Amino acid sequence: MFEKGISQNLILVVILPLALLCAIFLYAVPNSNFQLNFLSSCQEPALSSPPNPEPEFKILIGILTLPEKYERRQIIRNAYALQEPTIQNGQIDVRFVFCNLTTDEQKVFIAMEIMMYQDIIILNCTENMNKGKTYTYFASLPYMFSGKQRPYDYVIKSDDDTYFRFNNLVASLRDKPREDVYWGKGFEPMTTDPKNPPFMVGMGYGISWDLVEWISTSEFARNNSEGIEDIFTGMWLNIGEKGKNRYDMREKMYDFHGEDPKDFPPETIAVHMLKLDFTWAVTLRMFNVTNRLESSRLYHI
Repeated sequence: MFEKGISQNLILVVILPLALLCAIFLYAVPNSNFQLNFLSSCQEPALSSPPNPEPEFKILIGILTLPEKYERRQIIRNAYALQEPTIQNGQIDVRFVFCNLTTDEQKVFIAMEIMMYQDIIILNCTENMNKGKTYTYFASLPYMFSGKQRPYDYVIKSDDDTYFRFNNLVASLRDKPREDVYWGKGFEPMTTDPKNPPFMVGMGYGISWDLVEWISTSEFARNNSEGIEDIFTGMWLNIGEKGKNRYDMREKMYDFHGEDPKDFPPETIAVHMLKLDFTWAVTLRMFNVTNRLESSRLYHI
């Protein structure tokens, strides 16, 4: 009788809520060959289902953030889970990137997040912005994904105040080469002067997987890892004569300007400087993220 009670309580308290969360997530992302990976445990196909075809291309978005920003991470998870990717046969993995955890509270709460969402990377470094975290992020990935041949076509470094629109992101990269690519919002003026190298601004820029591997083995990058991170990433590539396929998306990637709808054109790839909940709310409203909310007697908004 006691064992039966435990079993029933386990179903009610643990299994049913998790199943409901999975169902909500899967409903939010329409059935297609496009994979947006947050709750990977919820997306495992049934044993009788045919396996998903290998994606034509894969993108990893690493959001460099801080362990204590729990609320911001949840806003980002919800915002991305509710997007409706329509481009077929692609995969985007979104991961939050920290350095080493430092408090007992972080170790408990972050462990719970990992168990729930499986979307966190913890680097072996001390938390920082311009003292090597970006280098450690890129340089650690080949080891983390060792044994997998070309796990991603492109790797993006992003800030936690940037919102990407996945359809436009994918469209901007889909027809590009898979090697020697440096992509993002170019800093003006663009110049070939090695002392003032061209670079993509830190709101969100991407490189192809071969450049990730090159950074992980480059002594120059390792010895010059501390400095303004987006400038230094450009410097590594310039001095190393890498990233010859450069794609400047500056017209489609911009800082938050205000609440005027004309400031949010449909071709937008990313909006930056979303430092406040207010700016996130305005941006998500402008892109109609909550339009599919169904009416119900249980709430009124």
